[in-house]
Amino acid sequence: MLNVVLFEPEIPGNTGNIMRTCVATGTKLHLIKPLGFSLDEKYIKRSGVNYIEHCDYTVYENIEEFFSKNEGTYYFLTRYGHKPHTSFNYSNTNENIYFFFGKESTGIPPHILKPYLENCMRMPMTDKVRSLNLSNTVAIMIYEALRQQNYLDLLFDEPHKSKNFIEES
Repeated sequence: MLNVVLFEPEIPGNTGNIMRTCVATGTKLHLIKPLGFSLDEKYIKRSGVNYIEHCDYTVYENIEEFFSKNEGTYYFLTRYGHKPHTSFNYSNTNENIYFFFGKESTGIPPHILKPYLENCMRMPMTDKVRSLNLSNTVAIMIYEALRQQNYLDLLFDEPHKSKNFIEES
């Protein structure tokens, strides 16, 4: 199972977008407090549209509570990682895989990253920016893992209109 872990997210619009991505991909979301917003804020609802009610998420008081309740393989996206996100194998569909993302302003603290240095990664980019937008990074990461899993249980055809909608229009 794929999981997204947001460590102390600050921007409600990013979290709303991430919630929508999690619903679209069947990914569980884990939110670690403190949150920089309330989950009932209009910005969350606007970004997640009407999909948030379908989002499987859990809120934790702190990182220690998260670690005590979740086992699996932990991967950390950080600008301090030295390996690209595509250099890891996420293809085992029986494994609980957790992708950690830090708060928008400061990322994940070094004391959390240090025990997991081998699983720290960075998305390659130019030296003109220090990072990509959080919700974009989550989407890229989840879809890389899903690609490796051959998009397990996801639909390849649009489910709300006819498979031949364009030909029939």
